[in-house]
Amino acid sequence: MEIMSPVTFDAVLTAFRQDHPVARDHGNNTNQDAENVLFLADKLFSTWSKARLSRAEFREVMLPWHLSEGGGFELVPRTGRTVGRAADLLRSRAAELAAANPDCTAKITQFRDSPFTSVYLSTSPVTHDHYADLPTDGGLVHLDGLHRLLAWELSGRLSLTEGLTVYIAGDPAPGSVSGSTPNATPGGRRT
Repeated sequence: MEIMSPVTFDAVLTAFRQDHPVARDHGNNTNQDAENVLFLADKLFSTWSKARLSRAEFREVMLPWHLSEGGGFELVPRTGRTVGRAADLLRSRAAELAAANPDCTAKITQFRDSPFTSVYLSTSPVTHDHYADLPTDGGLVHLDGLHRLLAWELSGRLSLTEGLTVYIAGDPAPGSVSGSTPNATPGGRRT
């Protein structure tokens, strides 16, 4: 993980609202739900960082419970699943997901070739029902960007994310996030 700089919550909200307007007219707009989770994260952690992650680090991000846009296929159980394991599941059961969850499938398809937009993570689960049964032993946790991360991994683009901005709630300093690679100094150098 390369920590670029600390950021304020106002900067996080500005970036989020630029890419994910609550009033955007598209099917199953869950941007308000995601913004609410960002507020929960700020209340819990009250510190944010801008960072970059490698493909391997993105694959280890823990996803919260996801019933695939209200469909009939539980993509992520209540106990969580990493981005890598969820992508592997999608690869092996793509037809089943498409039949049971057309909205989720449509989002993943839409994001496969879409421009990269910021992803929002935290250093541990937030206080929300979808996060209640996640492990709390460290590692980065998804706040917003589930469909995008899965789409980019499935299309092979997750390894091309050098310029992708990641906002992390909590302290991603060495030792505070288990399983992470060496962090960067405030100037952006890896340590």
